[in-house]
Amino acid sequence: MSQNLNPHLGSSFDDFLAEEGLLEVCEEQAIKELLAEQIERAMAEQGLTRTAMAARMQTSRAALNRLLDPNNSSVTLHTLQKAAQVVGKRLRLELLDAAE
Repeated sequence: MSQNLNPHLGSSFDDFLAEEGLLEVCEEQAIKELLAEQIERAMAEQGLTRTAMAARMQTSRAALNRLLDPNNSSVTLHTLQKAAQVVGKRLRLELLDAAE
């Protein structure tokens, strides 16, 4: 019988990412991509251009572009809340047990 040489066999992808120190970064990126996509979808449903959205948020186009850029994680909760409010949404954050 051959010995299994793959230490990751049978573990989850999350376990692998955690072992490599990448889980937190990947989760943060996924959350940012999801939020940016939801805001853009709401803008499209309402026919809001980026210029109009920025004006309603009372911010610059550059700040809105940072918000909608899934690779830019330097967005404040204040900005996210403003964007949600402008498109008629509510931002909800919650802490979950790490085991969930």
